[in-house]
Amino acid sequence: MKYELGLSHDREAIDELETRLKAYEGRPAAVAGVGKDPVNAPMIRHWCEAMGDTNPAYSGPDAIAPPTMLQAWTMGGLSGHTGRTQTYEELLGLLDEAGYTSVVATDCEQDYLRPLRPGDEISFDSVIESVSEKKTTKLGTGYFVTTRMDIRAGPDLAGTHRFRILKYAPRRQAGRPGARKQPSRPRPVVNRDNAGFWEGVRQHRLLIQRCTGCGALRHPWLPGCNACGGLDWDTVEASGEGTVYSYVVMHHPPFPAFDPPYAVGLIELAEGVRMIGNVAGVPYDKVRIGLPVRLGFQEYDEELVLPIWRVREETV
Repeated sequence: MKYELGLSHDREAIDELETRLKAYEGRPAAVAGVGKDPVNAPMIRHWCEAMGDTNPAYSGPDAIAPPTMLQAWTMGGLSGHTGRTQTYEELLGLLDEAGYTSVVATDCEQDYLRPLRPGDEISFDSVIESVSEKKTTKLGTGYFVTTRMDIRAGPDLAGTHRFRILKYAPRRQAGRPGARKQPSRPRPVVNRDNAGFWEGVRQHRLLIQRCTGCGALRHPWLPGCNACGGLDWDTVEASGEGTVYSYVVMHHPPFPAFDPPYAVGLIELAEGVRMIGNVAGVPYDKVRIGLPVRLGFQEYDEELVLPIWRVREETV
């Protein structure tokens, strides 16, 4: 009887919280926000260089911005934006108070309605589109919160950007009080397009796709060539030499199975392609752009092997 009463009380508390959360749907998160800079050629160039995108549509007198830069023109930087409402912070605060204190971004969706060109002045409005019912995930139990941003260039709707996060209560570690078992690392998503890459990693080999039509190398693995459109390919094994093209140091938020701070690098391989991986062999605050690195493989458990990049000893 006591057990049944306990379940009933918990259900009532959940229902009350979800009613309060649902009340935020449709409420504004930003009103009349304005991009801090107009669409401009330097930002487009930096984006294309970082992404390795050489599409001629993004340069020259008739250049357009890459469509996937849509959100970049709305970002406020460290100083934030005027036009933001307190509603979104109130919603997150309500979830914090209920014990759902961790957050992780899960996905975004973008719709492109009009090309953006240098000189376009950007404005936007954002709304809390939906709050899910309580969900249980591998990270823990919580709620998915989705916002939708409508982005305009002058009077024209240029696109929409939906951004979804999970606010969750982390799973408690089983075992004796005070004992913490290190959770297993997240597994990569293996599908029919990239299964060959991960099989190579399992064998401590780093395989790069090569188009048999034009010879272009590509990473990550794709079903077709982004240079000529060809569908046939083979592989070449990377030499294992590379340099740090760019990097970030992860401090926050804490995430199960990771021990921040640590450095994550965008590595340019000797073969010319780039890939992401942890940088090891030096303290995180000693990683620099241009630092030479060499391929290594880290075995995390009986099933998981990942490529990592170790700083060459002669450069330390």
